Amino acid sequence: MTIHAGNRYENIITEISGLNWDSLNRDDLIAVSNAYYYFSTQFRESLEAACELYPSDPKLMELRAGECDTDNLCPYPGIAEAGEKMNHDEFMRRVVAMSSMDPAARRRVAGLGESYLAGTRKLDRLTQAMSISSYEDGGLEKVFRAILRAPDWDEPSLQAFRHFLVEHIRLDSGPGVQHGALCRHLIADDRIMPLWSAFKRILIESAPRLAEAAATPGLVTEGAVG
Repeated sequence: MTIHAGNRYENIITEISGLNWDSLNRDDLIAVSNAYYYFSTQFRESLEAACELYPSDPKLMELRAGECDTDNLCPYPGIAEAGEKMNHDEFMRRVVAMSSMDPAARRRVAGLGESYLAGTRKLDRLTQAMSISSYEDGGLEKVFRAILRAPDWDEPSLQAFRHFLVEHIRLDSGPGVQHGALCRHLIADDRIMPLWSAFKRILIESAPRLAEAAATPGLVTEGAVG
């Protein structure tokens, strides 16, 4: 899958993929998984915006069915029973609850997450809606494959996070009706840059080691929320 060409927000996706994922320790990766929960909430809210704007769009309705009130990540030990339906951000909320993160670090990331959501919620609904195609049609797959380069997943919550990432790669680009194909018609442009910039920022602020050896320095990162 390829994302739409010619937009500067793609540089931010490349920057995120080129962060120092290979050198994260276990605590760093737990912080990333906690931060990702807030992105998953933002993703759901953007998908809801798209469905509200285009309520007669069958492809968006199908995409929502694959992301919300669904059992396609189930079962998973300690997270979801067989056949249990939930929004994907609820799966991540349970991952966060399972994690062994230090309480002070958990509070710090939670503060970053609340600030992140306050910023993304200021954006207009059309901008939120069009971001969905950038996520589902290649953008998040690149990010997920980068995160999977992290070396230490020896923690139950991280194994659940890894399951989430691997399954989403399958849903977005695997066989059958792919999630990217269901929203590709929502053509994204650089109005969505604040969303990708904010995502990059919360990842780095949650796990500062990520910024130590970025593989693609100097690319465009303006447009951050807040």
